[in-house]
This record gives sequence, structure tokens and C-alpha cells, in this order.
Amino acid sequence: AVLVDCATLWLTNQFLAEADLGAETARLLAALAACPAPVVIVSNETGWGIVPENALARRFRDAAGRLNQAVAARADHVFFMVAGLTTRIK
Repeated sequence: AVLVDCATLWLTNQFLAEADLGAETARLLAALAACPAPVVIVSNETGWGIVPENALARRFRDAAGRLNQAVAARADHVFFMVAGLTTRIK
């Protein structure tokens, strides 16, 4: 099994590198699909809080939401965990 902890840290690195987020996300999704082992991806929920005051933080929040949606769309199972309680989403 492979544990990716965490998708939002991966996204932070892409932001810092000023990478093409669409292209890098496509590469990540392709790598996940090609992985022969089961993969567990941990990510942070960034959209439930207040709307960030600055443009960079808003861009990051939105990009994290899009990344989480793209990964979840291809996942067999999706769980949401808060305060140690788990809810199956998919």
C-alpha cells in the first residue's frame, strides 16, 4: 500500500514552484491510476472556513477543492474525517 500525506502539501509545493496546476494534477492522477498498489491519500478540507482575505489564499483554497474533487472522482472510496469521526462519502 502507498500512503500520500498529504495532497494539500503536494499542492503547496506546486504553488511554490509556480507549476502549471492543470498539467501537474493530470500527471498526479495518471501516476495514481498506474500505481499497482492500493493508494490512500490524505488531504485537508480548506473550503469550510471563512473566505480568505488575500487573493493567494483564495486561489489556494479553490485549487485544493478542485484537486480534492478530481482525486475523489477517480477514487473507489472517499471518507471525510473530523474530530476522529469518519463519514463515508463514496
